[in-house]
Amino acid sequence: MTYEKLIVERRGPVGWIINNRPDRLNAYDAQMRAEFPRAWAELDSDPDVRVIVHTGNGRAFQVGADVDDLDGDAVKQFQETIDTLELNLTAWHCNVGKPVITAVNGVCAGGGLHWVADADIVVAASDASFVDPHVSIGQVSALETIALMRKMPAEAVLRMALVGSHERLSARRAYELGMISQVVDPPDSLRDVAQELAERIARNSPSAMRATKRALWGALEHGLTDACRVGAKHLTSMWGHPDQNEGPLAFADKRTPNWLPLEADS
Repeated sequence: MTYEKLIVERRGPVGWIINNRPDRLNAYDAQMRAEFPRAWAELDSDPDVRVIVHTGNGRAFQVGADVDDLDGDAVKQFQETIDTLELNLTAWHCNVGKPVITAVNGVCAGGGLHWVADADIVVAASDASFVDPHVSIGQVSALETIALMRKMPAEAVLRMALVGSHERLSARRAYELGMISQVVDPPDSLRDVAQELAERIARNSPSAMRATKRALWGALEHGLTDACRVGAKHLTSMWGHPDQNEGPLAFADKRTPNWLPLEADS
């Protein structure tokens, strides 16, 4: 596939999606919005890719929608995707079954927070910063910050949403609040660190990781008892799978497991 506003790469078992509008701080326009679901689907369906990393080129990771693109038919189309919750921007929106790492370089603002909220794991360069300017430009902060409440204290999210552009979270503060799991220093080692983390994850059973993602993300949609019931179904879905025998055998033989590739998603 060809892309104009994204770069899609493969580095060993790791697939990369790179925002590539550095002159616009990687703000997404209609073309980039259209490319995201294709990029996620391409890497999620590639049997050689086991983990996906998402980052940006230039001095910003993502700053949300490009306001210069939101006029006429474009703004109407964008509003329809929001009204129907069919944004198709993030891995979560696109039902990606493989582990996803967001690697935040530089500024992450507004709609860029979608990818922070919806990734399985988030790492950030030590000079990264996070800000939600919606209310400062007369807009409502909702979808991104609602999603962030799944991983951060509610007051921290409310403060970011209500203070708007008048305060930024540093990478260190984001780590303290649970928004991200690692601060990478020096900043220019971000991609190397993300690649190394992805390669460690890629050593695990692809089928077990997909079932684990479904169980844990699904738990956020339910109360404790219902979440455990659903999780138990994902757990038993792996019973009898060849990877369950291969793991212990490989451990006993002191060798790398030969995991089965993922079957087509059902």
